[in-house]
Amino acid sequence: MRAFASVGVVALSALSLFAGAACEKRTTDGNTPTPPAPVDKPAPGQPVDVAAAAPADAILLGEVGSLTGSEATFGQSTANGIQMAVDEMNAKGGVKLADGTQKKLAVRVYDDQGKPEEAANAVTRLINQDKVKVILGEVASSNSLAMAPKAQAAQIPMITPSSTNPKVTEVGEYISRVCFIDPFQGFVMAKFADETLKAKKVAILKDNKSDYSLGLSQFFVEEFKKRGGEIVAEEAYSKGDTDFRGQLTSIKGKKPEAIYVPGYYNDVGVIARQARELGIKAPLLGGDGWESEKLYELGGAAIEGSYYTNHYSAEDPNPRIQEFISKYKAKFGGAMPDSLGALGYDAAMVAIVAMERAKDLSGPALKDEINKTKDHPGIAGTITLNDKRDAVKPAVVLQVKGGKSVYVATVSP
Repeated sequence: MRAFASVGVVALSALSLFAGAACEKRTTDGNTPTPPAPVDKPAPGQPVDVAAAAPADAILLGEVGSLTGSEATFGQSTANGIQMAVDEMNAKGGVKLADGTQKKLAVRVYDDQGKPEEAANAVTRLINQDKVKVILGEVASSNSLAMAPKAQAAQIPMITPSSTNPKVTEVGEYISRVCFIDPFQGFVMAKFADETLKAKKVAILKDNKSDYSLGLSQFFVEEFKKRGGEIVAEEAYSKGDTDFRGQLTSIKGKKPEAIYVPGYYNDVGVIARQARELGIKAPLLGGDGWESEKLYELGGAAIEGSYYTNHYSAEDPNPRIQEFISKYKAKFGGAMPDSLGALGYDAAMVAIVAMERAKDLSGPALKDEINKTKDHPGIAGTITLNDKRDAVKPAVVLQVKGGKSVYVATVSP
């Protein structure tokens, strides 16, 4: 069910007003916390202008995400992380600018419902109507690819927290990311399948309408074949499909030792159930698109024992990460932050630090400082942007075990 007939807008102050976007998640003890009170939903095409509570001279950031639709937990978690970073900065008095002034921050968020065409419309409004200084988003690579050319043409810096397709930053120098990219992510899982799982025969089940899924599949296949592995089957589906039994039946006949499913959690959970119903016992493998509490709800026992690559693990004892988790849980009703929340926070902080270094808040000046990011102490890994504006950082491999994701290994570039 879609909440909006057109691009939905939620305009946020930097005063913790986005608490309602937190999705309902399990706590570490398995209990389900009471979710924060929701923000009132706008009528079609109309904003809830709670940003009016922010100072008139506040620096406005733009955000585009899937707050509703089939990938809603992506946008909700990312928005929580971004708002947390903004609130922390405002609690310190705001951003300290080169001219000696200090200004508060505010975020204007557009819901693209997980649709590339809505993402493109949203970023156009952020640029032309809202006059934002920096754009944060999207999560899905297909949506970011719809946004990036518009940000590039307008010379407004855009930082994607978690779009991993290499083509996103290839759009131009105003586009950057704080996550690793799919060639590395595909390499990591191919290496893990070969060296740890000792798999020699793997099948692929990919979303043929997703830039993310197609790219990740390509890079996994290339690396796995280099290692002497065999791809015994390649099957495809389209976003929105609900019956995967035909593809899975074909895969079952090839007797793979693992099945690589580089899709999003909403499809993967259903695929896992149908695979087990058909008697397929091989573990499923995937990428960071699996990262959502909904994966366990949709997949249930069928997803147990499967593996996926991700950006961080909540089990990491790093004090910086544990402090972030504690603050996030306190702010969002006990919800455990996933990697999307951590990456949203990191993206916002990279933008904020760049603002404090920049000679002014013009697009070119901010772009230059964002692109100079080096050794930034992020929650989802230390961030250094290379000459392609991609973050060079490790990946982790997690296993679904006991209804949660358990840390297995870290793989560095």
